[in-house]
Amino acid sequence: MGRLLGYSLKQSNRFSNIDAIVPLPLYPEKEKRRGYNQAKIISAGIQEVLNIPVITDAVARIRYTDSQTNKNRIDRWKNVGDVFSLQKPELLKGKKILLTDDVITTGASLEACGEAICQAEIAALYIATLAFADQ
Repeated sequence: MGRLLGYSLKQSNRFSNIDAIVPLPLYPEKEKRRGYNQAKIISAGIQEVLNIPVITDAVARIRYTDSQTNKNRIDRWKNVGDVFSLQKPELLKGKKILLTDDVITTGASLEACGEAICQAEIAALYIATLAFADQ
């Protein structure tokens, strides 16, 4: 699926100048329990097609949050408001960043992570997901 998304992004002029890909991070214990981070897997597929580096250690999810799946729009925003932290701004500074995830529902997680990324004084932030949920 990541490669398919990569081919789609490649055909779009909107994503032709991306410098780096940042997958939406999971809380470390959650990723360990699950055994994978779907955003990292998607990003690896995009990387294969676009030949753009994936940066996984510039931003981190620093607080565990319950699943967003059963929350309404307002509760989703409250749930992720302060869970992302910029760890290595020097990896992102001045770059055009593509933030990736599997699904966008309300955009709460992507916006919260994007706010942390923007603290690195990046040049631009783009977002790509495989799907969106219409609520």
